Amino acid sequence: MKKFVSVLLCSLMILSCLSLSGCGSEQGNVVNVYNWGEYIDESIFEDFEAETGITVNYNTFSSNEMLYSSIKGGGSQYDVIIPSDYMIARMIDEDLLLELDFSQIPNMVNLDPQYLYREFDPQQKYSVPYMWGTTGIIYNTKMVDKAPTSWMDLFTTEMRSNVLIFDNPRDCIGVALKALGYSFNTTDKDEIREAAELLMEQKSKGIVQAYVMDQIFDKMINNEAAIGTYYAGDYVIMAEENPDLAFCMPSEGANLFVDSMCVPACCENYDNAMAFINFMCRDDIVLRNCDAVGYSTPSATAHAIMDEEMAQDPIIYPGEDVLSKCESFGGLPSDVLSFYDHEWIRVCLAKVKFRS
Repeated sequence: MKKFVSVLLCSLMILSCLSLSGCGSEQGNVVNVYNWGEYIDESIFEDFEAETGITVNYNTFSSNEMLYSSIKGGGSQYDVIIPSDYMIARMIDEDLLLELDFSQIPNMVNLDPQYLYREFDPQQKYSVPYMWGTTGIIYNTKMVDKAPTSWMDLFTTEMRSNVLIFDNPRDCIGVALKALGYSFNTTDKDEIREAAELLMEQKSKGIVQAYVMDQIFDKMINNEAAIGTYYAGDYVIMAEENPDLAFCMPSEGANLFVDSMCVPACCENYDNAMAFINFMCRDDIVLRNCDAVGYSTPSATAHAIMDEEMAQDPIIYPGEDVLSKCESFGGLPSDVLSFYDHEWIRVCLAKVKFRS
């Protein structure tokens, strides 16, 4: 999410993480936080450190899959991580998360109940909602002849060499599933295979310019691509830089995601993690954070005192008419996840047969 992170930088971050000690003794007055890129107001760390005496060590990842690999592989040591809903479900199933001590998170009372006890953490033991939002289509009004209305608009040859698509299996295959009228959470392997084949056809016709995550910022801001799939909160930041950009919620609906603060099983500074999570739920901190990143807060009390223009922004806080069409990613059986991985590899290895 949130801004360009080069392959080299990601590699350096992983190596840095691996150099941290494994699980075991307390490291002292620190909290090690692992988050999406450009997904927090880092000046908040200074306030947290001044109030608590706890130093924040901060690193970023560019996809849920990168986060998962870092934690699952062992050797990494983080105290607070911020995965998305479907990855939280997977990490709970694989015993990669610790239960939270909510007695140390009193500010959680500020959260809107609609973001609690969701499918990915039905007993609300492992997560505290951080931000939420939707996906959609970002397009350049000066580079497209007709505004998109459907996910299927990303698969037309008129957009040849100008389409950017999510560079991760759930989001990317999910776009194709929705375009075909299927659920994000289908376990039907024929439907998943059909979605993958639609993506391979899109790629073979040279419609796709690139599979991207945070690289979409530079490409859309600098008019290097006409249309792409990404997160609504990031569109808000991009549009500040390029006023020719617009956002479309496809007619089929989109992904409604909830990113949450969790504590991985390898945590070494548990109480410090609780203090950090509690601090991030405080209204004044929530408001600063939302202003910086453009995403939607699950805090009912912060939303109630938020700047009116932001609180009523239909892209950041869409109405029920939009949200009713959205679907959240849920956890999937292990055999289906393996099939997703298999089909994703097929998509990635598919050759481009035509370029304009």
